[in-house]
Amino acid sequence: MTLFNKSAKELQSLIHKKELSAAELTAESFRRIGAVDGDVKAFLALDEERASARAKELDNTPMEDRGPLHGLPIGVKDNIVTEGLETTCASRMLGGFDPIYNATAATKLDQAGLVTVGKLNMDEFAMGGSTENSFYKKTANPWNLDYVPGGSSGGSAAAVAAGEVPFSLGSDTGGSIRQPAAYCGVVGMKPTYGRVSRYGLVAFASSLDQIGPVTRTVEDNAFLLSAVSGHDPYDSTSFGVDVPDFASALTGDVKGLKIGIASEYLGEGVGDASKNAVREAARVLESLGAEVSEVSLPNTKYALPAYYLLSSSEASSNLARFDGIRYGFRADDVRTLEDLYKKTRSEGFGDEVKTRIMLGTFALSSGFYDAYYKKAQKVRTLVQGDFMNAFEDYDVIIGPTTPTPAFKLGTQVDDPLTMYANDILTIPVNLAGVPAISVPCGFTEGLPLGLQIIGRHFDESTVYRVAHAFEQATDHHKVMPEIREVQA
Repeated sequence: MTLFNKSAKELQSLIHKKELSAAELTAESFRRIGAVDGDVKAFLALDEERASARAKELDNTPMEDRGPLHGLPIGVKDNIVTEGLETTCASRMLGGFDPIYNATAATKLDQAGLVTVGKLNMDEFAMGGSTENSFYKKTANPWNLDYVPGGSSGGSAAAVAAGEVPFSLGSDTGGSIRQPAAYCGVVGMKPTYGRVSRYGLVAFASSLDQIGPVTRTVEDNAFLLSAVSGHDPYDSTSFGVDVPDFASALTGDVKGLKIGIASEYLGEGVGDASKNAVREAARVLESLGAEVSEVSLPNTKYALPAYYLLSSSEASSNLARFDGIRYGFRADDVRTLEDLYKKTRSEGFGDEVKTRIMLGTFALSSGFYDAYYKKAQKVRTLVQGDFMNAFEDYDVIIGPTTPTPAFKLGTQVDDPLTMYANDILTIPVNLAGVPAISVPCGFTEGLPLGLQIIGRHFDESTVYRVAHAFEQATDHHKVMPEIREVQA
């Protein structure tokens, strides 16, 4: 077993009683990684020497100066830059890149007293839904090592599910926190766009990307979101809104709340297991005093194509900086500048990244901009309108996080249309910029299922309130996968 099946509160209690120290927790994290990560393959880089020194330093902090996350280990997705710790975005293009500064989110982790133990695997430049597009390794689902953990934050979800760290940070562009959280049976939050600074997050699609927490429990998730949120002058899209104590919203009381089940999220293409788990979740929430009824989000069917046009267009612009000139991978045996660009980008980027760059460049090109990119922006406005209309009558909207449970490694990576469809239930949230969380809501054939709870802009507190009430009324979050430890 691992210490990290305990909550942050339980770990802090052990520390306060001097039954445990930050140094011992950090050592346990590296022990567990050494014992199981050979199979799970969640981590790309570890920082054991600095993490151990940091933990010992934190053990000397007076008790009255410690927050709820003080001294606890955390893993960070490899597209969030960390000073002195290699950041590759799981791409050959950034192999060996050693940042000279921290992302704002990474700085906030330090300020909260967390110990960063390493960087987590992901789909290259966050483009993918299975973590099979990493240049370095394929991460496995801790519940069944033959299955994907989801993506692009697959390493972030798998590391928490496997008990290697109690929390992690991921990024979510079209479901990249919530989908792997659902596949791995953990809690993943995509905050409101602008709630968490994107400074130091290597951009995929700047109008959609958002950093968020992955944890075992809703309460831990609330603690971590409070720690990394807040206005940042380095990020022009960061909102100057107050950061509430999200954990204070976890009352367990949902009486009188109006909850809508998105009828489109239970339609064609969504498996029976996912539908039934959500309907059962609705009955649980009704038994707790919430009012549940169906709501329609009619433009959901247009969200998927609009998302892939918009995100790919932004990616083609954002990734233009990787040209072999300034930093990163550079091709050998080139004779001209044009040759350098072509060979560097052909050899440095993987197939999925190149596919999206080409799609985005096409959508932005002369003669096609109005027909594709501009039309997709109009669809985005319609999707946003669906949520605004629904939230006039409902406090939150629920549905499955994913149409099905995790699929086997290697079965969809060469089928982009099927792969993209796995995000059909999470993408509308990113287009609208609203917050959403995935919490465990059941199992099918030994694999977890996720319940998605969507809220109004900057109303993460209500989302957490509903998620926590559901979690406390069920036992899904208490189950951990059984993983064989390998002795070093």
